[in-house]
Parts: sequence; structure tokens; C-alpha cells
Amino acid sequence: MTTPRLTHRRGRLVAAVSGLAVTAVTVALALPAAAAGSTLQAAASESGRYFGTAIAASRLSDGTYSSIANREFNMITAENEMKMDATEPNQNQFSYGNGDRIVSWARSNGKQVRGHALAWHSQQPGWMQNMSGSSLRNAMLNHVTQVATHYKGQVYAWDVVNEAFADGSSGGRRDSNLQRTGNDWIEAAFRAARAADPGAKLCYNDYNTDNWSHAKTQGVYNMVRDFKARGVPIDCVGFQAHFNSGNPVPSNYDVTLRNFAALGVDVQITELDIEGSGSSQAQQYQGVVQACLSVSRCTGITVWGVRDSDSWRASGTPLLFDGSGNKKAAYTSVLNQLNAGGTTTPTSNPTSNPTSNPTPSPTTTTPPTSGGSCTATYSEGQKWNDRFNGTVTIRANTNISSWQSTVTVRSPQKIIATWNGSPTWDSSGNVMTMRPSGSGALSAGQTTSFGFTVQHGGNWTWPSLTCTAS
Repeated sequence: MTTPRLTHRRGRLVAAVSGLAVTAVTVALALPAAAAGSTLQAAASESGRYFGTAIAASRLSDGTYSSIANREFNMITAENEMKMDATEPNQNQFSYGNGDRIVSWARSNGKQVRGHALAWHSQQPGWMQNMSGSSLRNAMLNHVTQVATHYKGQVYAWDVVNEAFADGSSGGRRDSNLQRTGNDWIEAAFRAARAADPGAKLCYNDYNTDNWSHAKTQGVYNMVRDFKARGVPIDCVGFQAHFNSGNPVPSNYDVTLRNFAALGVDVQITELDIEGSGSSQAQQYQGVVQACLSVSRCTGITVWGVRDSDSWRASGTPLLFDGSGNKKAAYTSVLNQLNAGGTTTPTSNPTSNPTSNPTPSPTTTTPPTSGGSCTATYSEGQKWNDRFNGTVTIRANTNISSWQSTVTVRSPQKIIATWNGSPTWDSSGNVMTMRPSGSGALSAGQTTSFGFTVQHGGNWTWPSLTCTAS
């Protein structure tokens, strides 16, 4: 069924910036029977996360649709029913019927609700589209206040502002009627939402912010960092995660999630769908779930729809269930990865894990090693029975034009994969020197990251680091 969301999003996928393909690793895991969840929500709950879906009120009468939604998901987002045009079709005349229906269905079935979305340049009612200046600003703030107040105590988190940054290389704000009311409009919306519902988590939500190296990602990151520094109430960042063959899951996706989380916000995957089929689609889904599980503050994943036929991208068969409601290969890969566990649960067979295997702690860092004017810090990532991921964050202590970092592993360890840099090895293969793949210039206080996978051979010791700069 064609909706305003369908028309809007198809246009932006054509312009999506291509990322780097994820290499997802399928790992055979022996799990105790009690630890394996048989549904997506049960498996995600094992690591303290949720697994949700977007719901259309008009489809709740479809028995197959509602049965799958009730069985598999424990976080519900209204697909269109809580947006601006649906909730305030005429100025100061609010309409909550379909939104209330979704919230009632979710809560009566023991589920939580993500509110989507309070302020957005798209899907505005006609009366708002024709406004500008202080009249528009006041109308937007009134909308945020009224809708958040109506759902107070019923919504876990709100996408307060949606898609406010431009695509392309600028890293700046999108030109919209809301943006033209003043650059502080996003901050004003968040403050109004906090006043209306102090108990809800407040999120910024956007698309094409998955690749850490992209300008749009950096623009959103800088806004969130500024908000946290100035006390603007923001609790979470939503990553829509709409992928296809031209815009696949980037290999640095976990780096993006981890860097945002380090600002002191939760990160949530909010509208996940991946066009494709078979093992390729399954691997892409697994990569997304694995990235979330590797970041302790990645609190949950929402797929944008139940069955392929319900999707705004139905022709691309992007979801976990086919049009008949059958589980796809992508479903199995997601369930298996969720059951492999996250940052609160070891992801290898507990009976065969070496006793020296440290408890997963992706935000824990080793004492930094300084060299010249930069510092290298190690963070532990995802772990499997035979290997583990690590991330090195380079911080410039002064303005630098370039940097290089050495990573030394201990025999029988070997580095078998890297990302976000240009590596070389010494003759032993135990010392990797990583240099930036592009410009290595950083201003004082700026950071950049690279990562790698270590095949440990039974030695779980963290690598040692150095950093030198010019």
C-alpha cells in the first residue's frame, strides 16, 4: 500500500551513499537449552535488549499479522499513526484514535511503545506546511507538547526530531521550514518534550548515519556531543538502518554505534530493513545484530514491518517474514545471533571457553599509551570461541597532520581482518602498523578509530599499543 512514507523514502534511497559491505561471520555455537530464546523478543531479552516492529493500525485485524507481531516482538512503533499529519490534521484539533489503538494493543499484550515522531519536515499537515517564522515555531512546540502530554506514561521513547540533517558532503542541517525558524529548533523541541513527559527517553532519529566516515554521521554526532555538553535533554540516537545492494551495511557500523554511545546516550536501531533474499540478506541482518550486541548501550532493534508484503519496500522483500508469514533465512540468522548473546553474555560455548577469557567489556579501555602528540586506547568488542574484535581510538593531544599506531599481539594470536585504516605487518606477523587510509590530520582533542579481528589460538590477552604523530 502506498503511503507518504513510501514515496518519501524511495527518493532518498536512490541518493544513498554506498557503504562498505559487511562480512558477516556465521558462528556455530553450543548454547544451554535454557539460554536459547525461541522468539526474537525472548532471545533479545537474554542480553537485556528489546526487539520490536512497526505496526499499522489497519492491519491489526489481520490474524496472521497480529499473531506474528504478538509472538515475536516486545517493542511497538506506530508506522504512520503518531506522526504530525495524523495527530494534528487541523491546527489545535488533535486526532489520536489510530495511535491510541496501537498503544492499547501493545500495552494490553505486555509490550512497550516507541513514539514516532513529534517533529519532522515531512508528513506535516497542510496547514503547517504553509506556515513560517515564529508562527511555525510556536505551532511545532505546541504540537510536541500536546502529543507528548497525551501519551505521557505510555511511551518508552520518542523520536522527538526526525531526519533533520542533509545528505551529501556538507554534514549540515537539512533546509526545511522548521530549520528556517532558527538553528535552535531541534533543541527547543527536545526541551518541550522533556517538559511534557519527563519519563520518556528522548531520541534523535535519522537515516544514512550508519557509516562513521560519512559527513552526515559526523554532523549528527557533533550535534549530540554539543547537546550533552550543554545539558540539552537527549537520551538516545536512532539509526534507521535501511539497507540495499547500493547502500549495504558498512563494515564500521559497530564503530558508529560505539562512538555515539560513548557520548552518554543509548543507541537504538529503529527502522531496520534490508532488501534482498537468501544467505546474502541473512548475513547482512546478522551483521547489524552483531554490531548492536557488541555495544552495551545499544538497547534494542526495531524492524520496519512484520512481513515482506507489509513493507514500504515490499518489492525488495526486506523483512524477516515472507508475505505468507513464514520465517525467512534472515529470521534464523537474527535469532541465532541474538541467542549468541551480547555484551552481558559470553558469545562462545561456556563449557569450552578458556578460564582466561575476560568478561566482555566493550567500553573498558587499557591505560593509554602516548607517543608524541597522540594517544591510542583499546576497547574490547565482540568475542567468539576462536577470535575477538578490538577497536583502537586515536586521540590527538595537539594539532597533528598524521598518525600511526602499532598493535602488537602475542603468539599464537594473529590479526586476520582490519577496517578503517591501511595496515602493514613486520616479518613475524605479530606487529601491525596502522596508518590512516586518507588524511590523518586531527585537531587537538579530535579522535578517529580503527578496528581488527584477532584469531587468538587460546590466548585472550589484549594487544599492546603505541601511537606516534607528525
